[in-house]
Amino acid sequence: MRYVLLLFIFPLIGFSQNKLSVEVDGVASSEGQISVAVYNKSSGFLKFESVYRSDSTAAKKKKTNLVITNLPNGTYALAVFHDKNGNDKLDTNWLGIPKEAIGFSNAKMKTFGPPSFEDCAFNLQGDAQIRLELN
Repeated sequence: MRYVLLLFIFPLIGFSQNKLSVEVDGVASSEGQISVAVYNKSSGFLKFESVYRSDSTAAKKKKTNLVITNLPNGTYALAVFHDKNGNDKLDTNWLGIPKEAIGFSNAKMKTFGPPSFEDCAFNLQGDAQIRLELN
């Protein structure tokens, strides 16, 4: 009987689920919400239809924290923005330049566009905390 139980538990060990605590600094106001998109591959990075997981929480001036749960071990990149008007999208001007503050894991906006998945990527192998700054 013990061996049968082990056969059911063993596959679950390989799929450990992790908790990622995200600290977002540089939040200009408590208006709206802070939204985070989690990507797990470079193809489709920063495309809405390629988001692996997303979450949002009420914005808190200066620093906002949120937790993303049930992430398996793997490589991820985060894109975060301050959805100040609460319309659930990143507002941009006619050139596509963001009008709302944005931030990325391990990288900043480049002079001529956003960073790549590789610039933002980090390896998650257990519960972790990541800090990023809105620009």
